[in-house]
Amino acid sequence: MAVGELRSPLVGRAPRETGRHRLASVVAICGVALVPWLAVLAAAGTGPAWIALDSLEAVGLVTTGLLAAGPAHQARTPAAAVTAALLLLDASLDLATSHGTALLVAVAMAVLAELPLAAACGVLALRRTPGGPAQRRAQQPSSLLPR
Repeated sequence: MAVGELRSPLVGRAPRETGRHRLASVVAICGVALVPWLAVLAAAGTGPAWIALDSLEAVGLVTTGLLAAGPAHQARTPAAAVTAALLLLDASLDLATSHGTALLVAVAMAVLAELPLAAACGVLALRRTPGGPAQRRAQQPSSLLPR
């Protein structure tokens, strides 16, 4: 085996692209980590609406993470934007419907999980992918320009 074959797949990538892959991995892992949380919610007798909302968040986080980690895909931006909106909705509903000790838990969940994940999804939604559709359009010659 040659030394060149031992290189990390991240070597040679632009720092921004490496950061996007790390962020995508964190987002996807958080989505997978929500699955046991859904079992906790179901065991605690939480209403089906909350379980459905958290299920949508889990699917959105995993989908966003997978789309952002792979090659440029046109569905990445809407998936990340919808997931960010779901996370913001969850945080706001938790805060609006909680009282007493539950309010402290809602604030902690919002500050430590939901809002940072919503921000991460926002970054993934807005970040351009090198070689993505926007860059390819910019590189194509315009038919309106004189030749």
